[in-house]
This record gives sequence, structure tokens and C-alpha cells, in this order.
Amino acid sequence: MRAIGIILAGGNSNQVRELSRKRAVAALPIAGSYRAIDFTLSNMANSHISKVAVLTQYNAKSMNEHLNSSKWWDFGRKQGGLFVFTPSVTAENSFWYRGTADSIAQNISFLKGSHEPYVVIAPGNIVYKMDFNKVLEDHIKSEADITVVCKDMGRDVDVTRFGVVQLDENNRIVQFEEKPVQADSTIVSLGIYVIRRRLLIELIEKAAKEERYDFVSDVLIRYKNAKKIHAYMFDEYWSNIGTVDSYYETNMKFLDPDVRNYFFRQYPDIYSKVDDYPPAKYNPGAVVSNSLVSTGCIINGHVENSVLFKKAYIGNNCVIRNSIILNNVYIGDNTFIENCIIESRGTIKANSSFVGESRIRIVTDTSEAYER
Repeated sequence: MRAIGIILAGGNSNQVRELSRKRAVAALPIAGSYRAIDFTLSNMANSHISKVAVLTQYNAKSMNEHLNSSKWWDFGRKQGGLFVFTPSVTAENSFWYRGTADSIAQNISFLKGSHEPYVVIAPGNIVYKMDFNKVLEDHIKSEADITVVCKDMGRDVDVTRFGVVQLDENNRIVQFEEKPVQADSTIVSLGIYVIRRRLLIELIEKAAKEERYDFVSDVLIRYKNAKKIHAYMFDEYWSNIGTVDSYYETNMKFLDPDVRNYFFRQYPDIYSKVDDYPPAKYNPGAVVSNSLVSTGCIINGHVENSVLFKKAYIGNNCVIRNSIILNNVYIGDNTFIENCIIESRGTIKANSSFVGESRIRIVTDTSEAYER
């Protein structure tokens, strides 16, 4: 493909609450065995983008460990590769990334040292499948300066946490409002952009010179009348995991056989770093229904409508319902968990109970449990 990729994966969000204490949003576990960033990495690999930069910042340790080898996404080639950039102190700059445009500006040498004519920019915190070749073809055909991938979310979805756009009859973006108080449109930006590499360098360098740091407000919105910004409409499955509710619902969607089939049995595939764990073990007395259980798990109790990530241990007489159990969690005997997300590497003492009532409960401190 005639493009390089940039994945914006350094962000934090207060809307995911305690889940961001250990990791960036793009490193959140998804569907038992994946991280959120795996979906964008896989889409780029499947679109034959061979040179990809991942821009990390907040809680980068978990992300960097996940990306320590490019072989899982087939970027380990003589040409191209997977590059991970974190903020660093230089003679010219001592700032952390001050925004999405600034993160690109601080790594402008990646753009200048490349030869591909186009750039695909995408966030690392969305779950989807996309052929970027089709987006690039549409970008060239429409003669756009910038193409923004958009989706009509419908009237039943609250779009005020997204960038909301309005289009003319030729799909040109005429209005772009980031996280409006009241939305006048149901069409949102998915945060995926295609732009000519030289134009991106020009816009980013100009923004940096003027001390403007955000790609949406200081590039897209600022230039919406001066540049031709075109919308590419996407109508397949897409989910942004930027809130606790959306993160929970996205994982629960994978209990639907149609969603699992779409992501994991239909070409192209989704790839991730592989851990060499044994298959899940179901001991006598274990009862599991409508649940996703990952490798390395040991089940002794009852699990219903739940997602269990790698190496979860469920003790005797436990009941797990409508919950997400993250990696390396030990749950002691006679424990009841419902409508919860249990943080990774946690130990739940025997005879405990955790229930999410008015909203999904995130369990990071097991001292909050009450005895059954």
C-alpha cells in the first residue's frame, strides 16, 4: 500500500475510571485474548501498510511490553517495520505530548524519513475491521485534501462524546464540532484520517509554530473551509471503548456468536501477541454458560454471561454473572460476583461478594467486599 500508518495510542480517559490506573486506554484487554490496539494494528497489516508508528505516552509500560515484537502483526520486514515512539527530552524540546498534533510534530522525522505519498492516522482504542485500501481509493477519487472516516450512529445513540460532523450532498464536511453539548447530526468522526504525507508535514509544522497542539481543533476544524475535507462513510461494526459502559458492552458483544464469527472466523484476521498457556481447564462441578473463557483459566464454580481473560482462577462454589474478569485474577471459594469488572492480577478472598447495582462496578480493592 502507498501509505504509512500512525496510531495514536498515548491517551488517557477519566471516563474509564480505575481501568486507566495501570494502562493506556489503547492497551485495555478485549475479547479474552486481545488488546484494543490489536484491531488497528491488524487492520493496517491486512491493508498491507508495512511501516507503522505507534505514539504512546500515558502508562506506556503495558503497551510497550505488548508491542515488544512486530512479528505478531507481520511488520518485521526488511522494508517497513513497527516503530514505538514515546516522548523524550531533546536539545530542542522537553515537553510531553501536549495533544495529538503535538505528538506527531515531536516525531515529524518519521514522516520526513518516509517515501510513501499518503498517511493513515487512526486511534488505538476502537474495535473494528477496516480495509484502508478502500478509504485511500475513495480519498484519491474524491480529490480530497483530508479524508475523515465517519459513521451514522442513528438516533438512539448519544453522540455527544464524539466529534459530530455535517456533510453536504458531495460528502464534504461543512461542520465539525468536537463533543458538542447538543448534537445537530447523527454522523460522527471515527478518528481515522487519510492525508497526503507532504500536506500533513506542512500542516503539523505550521500548527507547531503557532503553538497549536490538537489535530481535531487545530487542523480539521480550523481548515474545514480552506481545505477539502471529505467523509468516507463506514457502515460495519465499530465501537469506541472510551467509557466504562462502552468497554463493558464491547466485551459483552463478543458473547454473540455473530460478532465472534465476524472478527475471528471471517477474513481478514485479527492478530495479537500470543502467550503459551495451556487450554482452559474445567474441573468437576464447573458449569459455564454463554461465556468466553481464555487460555490458562481454571474453572471450578459457575460462570454465566461473562468474559474471562487469561489465567483466571475460579474457586469452588463461586458464581460469576455478567462480569469481566481480567488477566491473572484469583477468585477464592464461595465468592459471588455480578455486574463487575475485576482488575487484572487481583486476588478475591473466599466468601466475598461484589455486585454492581446502579452501574458497572470496577473492583481493584478487595477490601471493599462484604462477607456472604
